[in-house]
Amino acid sequence: MDIGDVPRWDPGKVSSRRKLSLYMKLIRIEHTLFSLPFAYAGALLSGIPTIADIILICLAVLGLRTAGMAYNNIADIDIDSQNPRTMNRPLVRGVVSPREAWMIVVIGSILYFISAALLNFYAFLLSPLLWMVIMTYPHAKRWHSFPHLHLGLSLGMVVFGGAVAVIGKSASSIVLVLESVPYVYILAVALWVSGFDILYSIMDIEFDRAMGLGSVPAVYGVDKARIIALAMHLMSISFLVLGYVIYGLGLIGLLTTLLASSLMIYQHLLAMESLSNIPRAFNMNLAISLIISFGIVAAKAFILSFL
Repeated sequence: MDIGDVPRWDPGKVSSRRKLSLYMKLIRIEHTLFSLPFAYAGALLSGIPTIADIILICLAVLGLRTAGMAYNNIADIDIDSQNPRTMNRPLVRGVVSPREAWMIVVIGSILYFISAALLNFYAFLLSPLLWMVIMTYPHAKRWHSFPHLHLGLSLGMVVFGGAVAVIGKSASSIVLVLESVPYVYILAVALWVSGFDILYSIMDIEFDRAMGLGSVPAVYGVDKARIIALAMHLMSISFLVLGYVIYGLGLIGLLTTLLASSLMIYQHLLAMESLSNIPRAFNMNLAISLIISFGIVAAKAFILSFL
């Protein structure tokens, strides 16, 4: 496939000189908004969260995603400074200093661990696992050709964390906690994210090859990358359907599952039409995330209201 029409679009580029705006761009605050509903979905699939749980889950996700995104920028500054597509990111431009970025990592991490500790013992006990998954992601492309799976797991573990926040309050052992989390939705989310990240990585195919960085497009080419991304999305859809059946999510769950699945497939139709559609396809994932997560939340809330 001709890659001449691949855009150099970067949602992380600097667009304002205001300090608060620069910090928000560094941590990509929309990523927190993107992932937070999945934590609540995991919580509702596992029980009934209290108001305190809802607040602490929000703070934990905010802290973890803030620390992870800030560290991602720190770890990748040597790469971002050489990639024409990412040269306008805050750390590369020097409008946010490395010291400021490290302070954000520390503050975000502290907020995350304190929130986990206040949720319950098992949430705190397992909190380093989620932290390590998030913080090692920037290095994955230096280690292997499937960093997309690492990114997918990073978001899938948000579902895991939300579930542990509720299950851990009454569980008598860590084994019972681990047995009770909704793995089917963790896998569905992880595969969905992995699939769209493969499409997103097509924009850096030539740069990744030149730098010797791992990614499915760089190693296998555009056509095979699109096939692998589609396969991941089809598996994700299968797990979404399985989750709908297992958790009995009713009409609301059925409609949102079908809609999210349709939008996943539509992303591939856009990419098949032209690689210049990748930004448009990528931006659809915000809608998909809201449909999946709020579909679960709404369905479970509706079911619980009759209990």
